[in-house]
Amino acid sequence: MLKITRLPLGPMATNAYIVYENKQALVFDPGGDFDKLHNFISERELNVEAILLTHAHFDHIGAVEEARGAYNAPVYLHDAEADWLPDPALNGSAIFQIGDIKASRADHSLEPGMKEIGPFTFEVRHTPGHSPGSVSFVFRKQRFTIGGDTLFQQGIGRTDLPGGNRHELTRSIQDQLFSLRNDMKIYPGHGLPTTVGDEKKSNPFFT
Repeated sequence: MLKITRLPLGPMATNAYIVYENKQALVFDPGGDFDKLHNFISERELNVEAILLTHAHFDHIGAVEEARGAYNAPVYLHDAEADWLPDPALNGSAIFQIGDIKASRADHSLEPGMKEIGPFTFEVRHTPGHSPGSVSFVFRKQRFTIGGDTLFQQGIGRTDLPGGNRHELTRSIQDQLFSLRNDMKIYPGHGLPTTVGDEKKSNPFFT
């Protein structure tokens, strides 16, 4: 049975997610604290098939390079942010003056549509607005979506960073996330999970 675990990592407690089944795993947004991530994976003897990024802001990529090296796993990122991983000015770490965070460029680009990696099948949806390359990963059969900093419980992603666009963000949420079934669970980049139905009903940015 496929499982998902949330691990808040790094200086902003960014949610990393490990999706795993039968000792195979996908890692989403390893934002820092590699030891914490590695302990979880090692204790369960998981084989990491890939590292997938909802976007390339510094708080989502802090442990990318360590994870890539430790697991010999390819990194996936949308092409709109292809230059962000090695550039602290683009990924935001220079702006927040927390020390430059860098990683090598992604191994593969993420395009909208269905994707298979190892035993895992999911849909990639381009959900820009918080950043130009933001994507959401829809596990339709299991009824959950990993949405990065697009939609939060009672909130939406910030749009005041370079490449952010409020109109684009709300359109992404309405077209790409609110079009999912109401019982679809949304796992956000920060904070606790929510559902599409709950956010349609009570998110102050849409009611």
